[in-house]
Amino acid sequence: MSDSQPNQYLRDAVMTATPEQLHLMLYDGAIRYALQAKDALNAKDYETSYEKLTRAQNIIIEMQSGLRFDVNPELCGKVASIYNFLYRKLLDANIQRDPSAIDDALKVLRIERETWQILVEKVGQIRQADRENVEMSPTRAGESPKASVGFLAEG
Repeated sequence: MSDSQPNQYLRDAVMTATPEQLHLMLYDGAIRYALQAKDALNAKDYETSYEKLTRAQNIIIEMQSGLRFDVNPELCGKVASIYNFLYRKLLDANIQRDPSAIDDALKVLRIERETWQILVEKVGQIRQADRENVEMSPTRAGESPKASVGFLAEG
């Protein structure tokens, strides 16, 4: 297997993922990098731990920058607080070389990931039900089923 095949697989997965799935992938990446950083810290490989913690921090920053305060300011404020906590814990782990700070972040990351997994499944069920409703709904002559319900044409 060549090195480019996993990259192609990842590229395809990202390009075909829904926004919810992309967010789940970000959680997966943050968890993976945090675990790698913890292993590196325990091995006293500080250069690798710094690199992996920085990558996890960058993922948290990316998720935080995607919050849409214009849509739901109260919810975004609460989620931003969680992201701030995660970022601070990862930063503390990086500065103080503290694996327990990584553990604190990992606990929250895993809970958040589990929540997003539930969300992805529920949204998938809703989309499937919508597709089934579109397929079963009568259409006007010459009109595609998607055209009769324009809000689904995107999904």
